[in-house]
Amino acid sequence: MFLILLGLILNLQIIGAVQKENQTQKVNTAEAFNPGDVIMEHVGDSYFWHIVSIKNFDLTIPLPVILYSKINGFHVFFSSKFGHEAEQSYSGFQIAKEGDNKGKIIEIQPDGSLKRPIDISITKNVLSLFISLILMLWIFISIAKRYENNPDKAPKGIQSLLEPLIVFVRDDIGIPSLGKDRYEKYMPYLLTVFFFIFLNNLLGLIPIFPGGANVTGNIAVTLVLALITFIITMVSTNKYFWIHMVNTPGVPWWLKLPIPLMPFIEFSSSIIIRPFVLMIRLFANILAGHINVLSFIMLIFIFGAMKPAAGFGCSAFSVAFVVFIYFIELLVAFIQAYVFTLLSALYFGMARESSHH
Repeated sequence: MFLILLGLILNLQIIGAVQKENQTQKVNTAEAFNPGDVIMEHVGDSYFWHIVSIKNFDLTIPLPVILYSKINGFHVFFSSKFGHEAEQSYSGFQIAKEGDNKGKIIEIQPDGSLKRPIDISITKNVLSLFISLILMLWIFISIAKRYENNPDKAPKGIQSLLEPLIVFVRDDIGIPSLGKDRYEKYMPYLLTVFFFIFLNNLLGLIPIFPGGANVTGNIAVTLVLALITFIITMVSTNKYFWIHMVNTPGVPWWLKLPIPLMPFIEFSSSIIIRPFVLMIRLFANILAGHINVLSFIMLIFIFGAMKPAAGFGCSAFSVAFVVFIYFIELLVAFIQAYVFTLLSALYFGMARESSHH
């Protein structure tokens, strides 16, 4: 029932957004409704946090804009300065409506050209990131205090809910991948990255504030997570890791000399492919899930544009599939957190190789 309610709320949000877009475009043209634009608007980042649209009323939360211009220095203001539809300019800045910088803030130069300033604004994804971090700190600090104050008592409340997941990360990811003598050193990071990805995946499935942001479906976020795993892996290496990369044991010499084929493959796999795979897998799976949900909602308006009765008939089909996909996405939210954490642990384990005899 909860997922059905979420699906209906998502329907209302998309319907309001589509009605708003249709009102701002020419009704008598074939481009009155572009499902691709609506989908990309919802999975992308924004300087506003849209809550709901009811007829001509839009409830949005303006977010802080922080810019640095080489001409005018720092500027700090709320995105509401750009107007309700983000159609206005403010202090020489405006949100681009088209081109390569569409949806980004650009600065109008004295010669009339447009250029992007240094942008460190608190966007929708950044605010959602802060919300998830605050939730994690509150949850785990409170759990740690309960363990500290009552070490012999059975867990209760949220402590009993999360303890199986904590034990799962330790017993099924940390120990098998790193060994009992090394896993404790990496457990803080493994627990942090697991719950960070899992929590943000779940928040992304909630179509109302403070959920709905596509944090883990943003490639910048997954890039940073992959880089952190890569840095920890490189710091954890020993000399045998690099020796085996240059002189891979058990490989015929003619694959190493005169053309260093195996060293090149080993280097590419360990240094380039591993973090790239971590980044792309999480980003692509989460983004695809959001696009699938929105695509089924868009079918209502695609069929409705042809014939209103077809749109109403398609709505029951679309809502049913949205609820079905939500069930799948709940599983994907856990699986992606598990896979990212497991691969990170495996990379840490492989960084400490032993001598080959």
